[in-house]
Amino acid sequence: MIQSRERARRAVGRFALLALGVNGIVGVGIFFAPADVARAAPGWSSVLVFALTGLALVPVAVTIATLGKRFDEDGGPVVFARAAFGPLPSFVVGWVAYVSAVFSTTAVMAGLTSAMLAALGMRGPGAERVGATALATILALVCAAGISLSARVWTGLTILKLVPLFALAAAFLAHGLPAAGHAEAVTPAAWPRAALTATFTYQGFEIIPVVAGQVRSSASAIPFAIAGSLGLAGLLYVTLQAACVAALPQLASSSAPLAEAAAFYAGPGLAWLVTAGTSLSALGIAFGMVATTPRYLSALAAGPSLPFELDRVAANGVPLRALATTWLLVVAVIQVGGRGEFFALSSIAVLAQFVVTALALAALALRRLRGLVPRQAWWSLPSIVVGLVLTSGATSREWLVASCALALGLGLRWLTSERPATSRPS
Repeated sequence: MIQSRERARRAVGRFALLALGVNGIVGVGIFFAPADVARAAPGWSSVLVFALTGLALVPVAVTIATLGKRFDEDGGPVVFARAAFGPLPSFVVGWVAYVSAVFSTTAVMAGLTSAMLAALGMRGPGAERVGATALATILALVCAAGISLSARVWTGLTILKLVPLFALAAAFLAHGLPAAGHAEAVTPAAWPRAALTATFTYQGFEIIPVVAGQVRSSASAIPFAIAGSLGLAGLLYVTLQAACVAALPQLASSSAPLAEAAAFYAGPGLAWLVTAGTSLSALGIAFGMVATTPRYLSALAAGPSLPFELDRVAANGVPLRALATTWLLVVAVIQVGGRGEFFALSSIAVLAQFVVTALALAALALRRLRGLVPRQAWWSLPSIVVGLVLTSGATSREWLVASCALALGLGLRWLTSERPATSRPS
């Protein structure tokens, strides 16, 4: 009875969870990716790249959904790895994901603040650091007010940032579909480069199980949100890429392809709306990160040992101590500056989450745990391939940063772990 009442109080429903996934996927990248993809796969071939990439990620989505529906607690890949392999692999994947999320959150906030201050005629690193710190503090305070408010905020931001993108898609369709064009020849080496760029725009649905402990009927809501967010993003991306290809003969050289396509179809008004949507999208991503990143840390603390009871979750559904710790780290990194350097772990973090989740599915299915059966282990194979392909986007510097971050995390884990007392001779 107590457990049923606790689940009834959970604030995140199916639609809010879907919005979280869409918000995670549809970020700032899609505003510029059409040109990046077109440079490797010109013309209508770039539309095919977006379609095929979305389909290639379906096994990854199935893998995450299959496990996500079976773990009714926060943490996502952290709890998957713990159940399948034990505390150490769980800590490794969770720590890398957490540090990467802290750095990425900082980068998004710094970039958004810089753009806002530039629009107001205010420039300078000092002003940007103060502004980014203020933004981080405001978003953290909103999240601290409760998961219910956070769900409403990220849902509202998701709806608002989709408005200009759907408006552009509608303007393109109203303009009339162009005659089927001839897809330009693409060299074999160019396809992986184009697909890798497109893959980064599809990332984000993997955060959905991270908030599973706050979701009503999570066993059905998580697969719904993963499938819905990936499917909606795929349809939207293919349509937007087609709109850009039809409107911009020199798409590969465009610096703002969506805004330029909007101007072509509907004039400067829609172009301004799409341009404003870039900042709104960044704000949505930043808020989603502040809401979800502390849950990696709280899930890590639920393992062997981390100090300060970071796994404690308040009655409003928020791990307040993990949130405060994350805020402090974000603010500290903001003071360092150089936001372009803060994405240094993103490729490695996504690789770790995809591959470890896939391996966890295989291990649990082969052992018939969590209601899984051996045939479900096959879903892990394409997921592992997709995860490994992502490493081609990781530089040697990223691997170095990941190694240093992991060494730091393992050192902290060792220092804070409880070790058996040694007996002294009498």
